[in-house]
Amino acid sequence: MSLLTNTTASPKILGGCHCGKIRFRVSVRKYEALDCNCSICQKKGILHLIVPPEDFELLQGEDHLSTYTFNTGIAKHHFCKTCGIHPFYRPRSHPIDYDVNVRCLDGDAMSLFEIVPFDGKHWEENIQQIT
Repeated sequence: MSLLTNTTASPKILGGCHCGKIRFRVSVRKYEALDCNCSICQKKGILHLIVPPEDFELLQGEDHLSTYTFNTGIAKHHFCKTCGIHPFYRPRSHPIDYDVNVRCLDGDAMSLFEIVPFDGKHWEENIQQIT
């Protein structure tokens, strides 16, 4: 299976959790990922690629997802019930979109991305940078 899927639109990249029960395909319009320093992102090591619903396709594993919420309860932090990896979630900043963990993309896809720091420790003061 190839890392990139050929399309006439944006390139599609495959990804998933560690055990392979969750698999997805994401269209990438901009190769930029945010590295947030907030409490949960720092612990998960997530690199954020926020995409609209039409650019995300869950291929398998919906029944293997569990969800964690905290604070406002808006963000839906999805993770694999089997291996515990957080391949994507629905972010507080863009609750109808998907936030894909670039570290969960197949192969060396992460090397295609520019990593941009985001000060999530001061989320309220900085969120306008990504909305």
